[in-house]
Amino acid sequence: MENRRLGALEVSAQGLGCMGMSEFYGPGDEAESTATIHRALDLGVTFLDTADMYGPFTNEELVGRAIKSRRDEVVLATKFAVVREPATPRAEWGLRGDPEYVVQAAEASLRRLQTDHIDLYYQHRVDPNVPIEETVGAMASLVQAGKVRHIGLSEAGAATIRRAHAVHPIAAVQTEWSLWSRDIEDEVAPTCRELGIGIVAYSPLGRGFLTGRYTSKDDFAAGDFRLVGQPRFAEENFARNLALVESLREVAREHDVTPGQIALAWVHHQGAVPIPGTKRVKYLEENAAAADLELTDAQLARIAQAVPADAVAGTRYPAEVMRSSIGR
Repeated sequence: MENRRLGALEVSAQGLGCMGMSEFYGPGDEAESTATIHRALDLGVTFLDTADMYGPFTNEELVGRAIKSRRDEVVLATKFAVVREPATPRAEWGLRGDPEYVVQAAEASLRRLQTDHIDLYYQHRVDPNVPIEETVGAMASLVQAGKVRHIGLSEAGAATIRRAHAVHPIAAVQTEWSLWSRDIEDEVAPTCRELGIGIVAYSPLGRGFLTGRYTSKDDFAAGDFRLVGQPRFAEENFARNLALVESLREVAREHDVTPGQIALAWVHHQGAVPIPGTKRVKYLEENAAAADLELTDAQLARIAQAVPADAVAGTRYPAEVMRSSIGR
């Protein structure tokens, strides 16, 4: 696995999203998740992504246990700002970006991760009640204290990114980017490129839909949040989006790869660092192989045409989430 730069931070060209190992995508298996993390490191996929709200808290603990004996191989990223407790309904989740909470959250993450530093610390969502300058100032103090190496933002708008970067260098902006989520191409991606900020693409496989593994609602485990919290998986949108995946499958056959590998290769060629999530070794290996796919401009255009952004049915989050916490 080659490396890429996120600002001044060097990371593997592809990372591993660990969220689903603990929550959201059906039941987890710590032994299999740990084996997946270890296999990722063996393959050179050393950029691991978690957050305090995944679980909540349990995903950081899982990652901490898994990497304890191999910490020096890992570029470790985690996030703060979404405030929730176990069993708290989503409607009651909060956001905090005040300086006191920034420091408090970082200390708690360090304990759960069993480490003395976080390589990349993101604000998970922008708190509208706290000026971004205050939040980033507190994050910068963690860098000065040696507890954090680099800082980032997640799902921030272009103007906010500029204001934050003026306070302290922002290494990366994490945001959803895939063949069926391309809204960052209008303002966020150009702003990041202008400022020398790296882009970390979460859900680069459309929350698994672009892999072609899902052809029916019956393919999802009980409790999978995609069926209740993701409009693109809703009954009225599922079939329309499935037709797009079939178009992608045709392109994949020409390259003798899977639809998911083609979708990941497209994200790689945009200059982003994708962090596809999985809790299984076989899918980790399939995803890692996508980093080696070389595509021409004509092939990239054909892939994008197979899944036109304006043909995707449904928004990427429910309307209330899009209004309250996306792109501030």
